[in-house]
Amino acid sequence: MKELLEDNSSIRPAQVGTIVEGKIIGRARSTAFLDLGPLGAGIIYGKEFQEAKDELKHLKTGDMVLAKIIDLENEEGYVELSLNQASNELIWERLAEKKEKEETITVKISGANKGGLLAEVSGIPAFLPVSQLLAEHYPKVEKGDAVKILKELQVFTGSEMEVKIFDLDPRQGKLILSEKAKENEKTKELIKKYSVGDVVEGEITGITDFGVFIKFPISSDKDEPKLEGLIHISELDWKLIENTNDVVKAGETVSAKIISIANDKISLSLKALKKDPWLEIENTYKKGSVIEGEVTKFNPYGAFVQIISDNEEISPKIQGLCHISEFGTKAKMESSLEIGKKYKFQILSIDTKEHRMSLKME
Repeated sequence: MKELLEDNSSIRPAQVGTIVEGKIIGRARSTAFLDLGPLGAGIIYGKEFQEAKDELKHLKTGDMVLAKIIDLENEEGYVELSLNQASNELIWERLAEKKEKEETITVKISGANKGGLLAEVSGIPAFLPVSQLLAEHYPKVEKGDAVKILKELQVFTGSEMEVKIFDLDPRQGKLILSEKAKENEKTKELIKKYSVGDVVEGEITGITDFGVFIKFPISSDKDEPKLEGLIHISELDWKLIENTNDVVKAGETVSAKIISIANDKISLSLKALKKDPWLEIENTYKKGSVIEGEVTKFNPYGAFVQIISDNEEISPKIQGLCHISEFGTKAKMESSLEIGKKYKFQILSIDTKEHRMSLKME
């Protein structure tokens, strides 16, 4: 039989892994026999029977089924078959077709972990990463707290979502879904209406430790499509921001300038609409000037110093750096300076384009 299947060119080629169609012709204990036509008789038994028993119990003699060849000839001369493996392979083929056609499918969320949501597609476990959620479903959690992220995601358990297949690998059993992929075309068309430099009005929809999310354009029409962009914490103001909540509040309406559009991601800035204080300092201080400053924080490079000035355009928006080399070691720096205290410093250099000022203690 094995030689006949491998060598007879007049019969459809068959090999281990081929999916074939056969007719149920008989049963025995934990065994099903199939007529494979020119290929001879097939058998489903043992582990393969147990894995497919729920499906097999609904089949009767004469029914046609698809099965996968796992051995061209076993010890009894039968072509050994797997119903379960054939089903899985066909499911993966259908999933690959859906991905290629970019079909939208509906899934029910069965659970969550800190990385995303869990679901099933045709019995195959699937994963929907946080990064592939729509903006309104993205967990905007301060400081990226894993416990809070998981709590936000668990809200979706039991709900249905429309998604597309983002990636799949049958060999690894990997099936990755994307909720925002179905919005990509709509988003791309909407983004075309905007350019870098445009000023938009939007609503603050989320606040995190790294920045804030803004949805725009503002409209009373709930059905009007909207974009969501990110204002990084460094773009909130010219002064150093430690807490994003000090600058904006969720639900607040603000105007922001688009500073980047890349890979369908929009970056915006609040400080770009404010006067650059570094333009003012160029007219006020020169290299060698002695200024008063308040130490705000230490880092491995030195101490940050907030310039104290009667000019509101300068104070408290500009900070200089007293480099650690001025002290020798971090320990000496921290013994010489105290956060929150004011000292006299001499300006060693000013670079207004790079927004940098180097200082040394007087």
